[in-house]
This record gives sequence, C-alpha cells and structure tokens, in this order.
Amino acid sequence: MTAPLGAEELRTLLNDSLPSAQDADTIEPTVNTLFTPDSHRRALDVDTTVVMGGRGVGKTFWFRSLRNDRLRAVAAHEYRIDRLTRVTVDAGYGADIAPERYPGSAELRSLIDADITPRDLWDTVLLVALGLRDLDGIPSWKERIRWVREHPAERDQTIAEADRQAKTDGVLRMILFDALEHLHRDRRQADQLVAGILQLALELRLSTRNIRFKIFIRPDMFDGALLSFPDASKLASNAASLKWSPPNLYGLLFQYLGNHFSSLAERFRATLPGWTEPTAGRYLPPPSLLGDEQQQSALFATIAGPYMGANFRKGHTYTWLPNHLMDGAEQVSPRSFLSALAKAVEETTSQYAAHEYAIHHEGIRRGVQAASTTRVAEIKEDLPWVQTAIAPLAGQQVPIDESSVIGLWTEHELTKSLQRQAADLVEGETVRTGPRYPDRYPGLIKELIDLGVMRRRKDDRIDLPDVYRIAFSIGRKGGVPKVKA
Repeated sequence: MTAPLGAEELRTLLNDSLPSAQDADTIEPTVNTLFTPDSHRRALDVDTTVVMGGRGVGKTFWFRSLRNDRLRAVAAHEYRIDRLTRVTVDAGYGADIAPERYPGSAELRSLIDADITPRDLWDTVLLVALGLRDLDGIPSWKERIRWVREHPAERDQTIAEADRQAKTDGVLRMILFDALEHLHRDRRQADQLVAGILQLALELRLSTRNIRFKIFIRPDMFDGALLSFPDASKLASNAASLKWSPPNLYGLLFQYLGNHFSSLAERFRATLPGWTEPTAGRYLPPPSLLGDEQQQSALFATIAGPYMGANFRKGHTYTWLPNHLMDGAEQVSPRSFLSALAKAVEETTSQYAAHEYAIHHEGIRRGVQAASTTRVAEIKEDLPWVQTAIAPLAGQQVPIDESSVIGLWTEHELTKSLQRQAADLVEGETVRTGPRYPDRYPGLIKELIDLGVMRRRKDDRIDLPDVYRIAFSIGRKGGVPKVKA
C-alpha cells in the first residue's frame, strides 16, 4: 500500500496544484481542470438563456469551456446533456479581443456615440455569427450595422434560413455572451446594451427552434437591464445561477490535487481508492470526496489539521474556511476559496515550515484576510458606491442595529456623497452603477443585503460577512482581525 504523503510533500503538492493566478481572464480551462459540480448542470442546458453569477464563480470558465469542442463533450457526458454534443458555438461578446466576431469596448463606445442602437448592434453580431456573406467584405462595424439596418428583409431571411439549416443538420446554433461588465464604462449605457442582448435572446427563443443565446451575467447587471427592458423578466423563469456548496469547493480542491502532473499527485490518488479516469488525462475523485462532508472533512484534517487552534473550541478547519469566506447570501466563490488556500500555503511555508500539517491554521486566517482584501477590491471596481456606503461604518462592530447604521449614514450625509460620486463619475466617463435608493436608507440596506455585502440577523440587527467586513475595517468580537496596513 502506498504511504500517505507527509506534511512537506502535501505542501509542495498544494503549492504546485493551486492556480497561481485567480483571474479567470488569464486561465484557460483544460481537461484536467474541468470540474462539473451538479449545481451547474442547469447552467449548461441548451435551453437556459441566462446564467447568473458574481465574480469568480465560473462564468468565464464555462464560456470558454463551451467554446472548446473537447471540454464541451466532456461536460455533455458528465452532465448527461446529449443535445450539448450537437451544437455549434460562436461568441457574441467576451473578454477576448475578436473584432471579426464583435466590436471591442473602445469601438463599442464610438458606436454608441454615433447613435447606433443596441438592437442594431446585436442584430449585426448575430448575422455575423450566422455567416451572412454580404457582411464579409465590410471591415467596419459601423458600416456593417448600417447595412443590416438598411436590409431588414435580408436580416429575417438569414435567421430563418439558419434555423432551417440547423434543423436539417441536427444541430443547435449557440451564441455565447460573457464579460458584459466591459461593454461600456457608463453603467447606464451598459444596461441598455445588455437589454439589447436580452431582447434579441427572447425573440430567438420565441421565433426559432435551433438558434439560442447563452448569456453569462452578474445578477446586478441583469437587474439593471430589467429597467431598460422589462420583458427580460420572461427570461428569468429559466435562468440558472452558478452556486457553490462547501462540498463542491472541497471537491474542486481535491480534483486539483489529484490532477497535477507529478508523482506526488499519483501518490495522493493512490492513497485514496476510487479515483477514475473517464477522460484521458483527467482523474475524478471518488464520490465520497465530491459529496460526503464527513469524508471530505477527514481528508482536509490530514492537510490542515482538524482544528483552528488547540481544540474544537477554536473551530473545525473544514467548516471554518468556507464559513468565513461566505457572503451575505451564504455563497463562496471558488476563486476566493482557492486564493485563500494558496495564501495559507504561502504563509505556512514562510512562517511555519516545521508545522506537523501542510497548512497552519494561522495561514488559513491570513488566507481569509487576503481573500477579503481581494473581494473588496473587486466590489469597489464593480460597484464603487458600495465602498462609499460602507465607509461610514469603519471602526464599528457588527452586528449593529439598523438605526445605528442609518444614524451614521445621516451623520456623514451619505446621500449627498452618493449623488456627488455619481456626478463625478459621469464627468470622468467611468460610471459603473449607483444604488437605486441613495436617499432612502432602509432601501439602501436592502440593496446591500441583496448584493450579499450585508445580511440581517434573526434579531433584525445588521451584520457584514467576514469576506467584506475584514477589509472594510469593521470589527467583530472574537472574529478574524482586520487586515493591517
């Protein structure tokens, strides 16, 4: 029988296996990193148009995986979605620069400035994806859009013919959209552009059988588009969300450890019976390591020890880590989870190299601090008004009475700050969004709760989850300390 890996060997395997960069734009999915949690099956269903998720939950990962024939085939097999094996995939928009498929963000801004409507724009992107030859010789997107606008009959004929041909060929034409936060720096313009995509997606669902959009989008952007295109709510009935449970997160970790190209990964697999290789070059953990919390907890205890200190009163490592990375909606992104672990390994290597386990519990705490700093930086970029709203609470302790929150906001004249910020951002052409209720504080609290930045406890007091609280310099008695400057 293969001997278990020692602490130093496990630490090396963790260091080598965990992704060095947690930015999805810099990581291409591969067969051995493809992970298929059961909760994501609906998102890949060909009839699911809208796939919602915040940063780091897998939107870009699935966008790129669906465009890869081999990865799509693996996902179709494991999710038992036979129709996914009979699709042709095109990109309608994404983070990659692909001017032959869609205009980039800079050109998009110039098109909007030229009073080109979102509907005309996405009609043209659709016809390019469907291969309308009349557009081949037109290099400029502005001229392409003008041609489509002047030829409405050809537009309808192209869609109808593509639908018929797809039926004859036994395939479905799927057009994917991702990175919608990069559409336009002005959030109001971005909302209108997203509304145009949703409007066309709904039309295709109603008028064709074999042409579908799949739109990967942040929930707040979907909500914003509803203001511009209320009928988008009709797409919400079959929308999916990319959610991760703690067993999903640990299953992802174990799959990473078992799929590194090293002898240590081979030994890791050999000590745990039940690994399979359904796809060449990719090993799947046994079911017990994908969905049995007791088995997962036992394995993680061999990696990080059972407790966050001397005994169980300090908390169990298996539950402590995801619990302190959860947002107010009790969701943890795999990006935060893996980055916290990577930081924990780094801290253990530099500060606790002789520790009996591969990861020291203090390393886990610092990993959570680092993940909080990253998560707050992300939300500052996506929703800058959130920082403005939370800043008056710095130095306070949670949970806190709602009346105290409103009192602090009133004292700091938050409404004026939010309005001033919105005006400044408009002038600087960097608007992303603003709250719906800048002058109604109870509504503002609800909006922050909906975003997962706040949560309401059973006694009605307001709380902030650690993944936001720590980097926002808000205290909690006995909680993880804030990040030191």
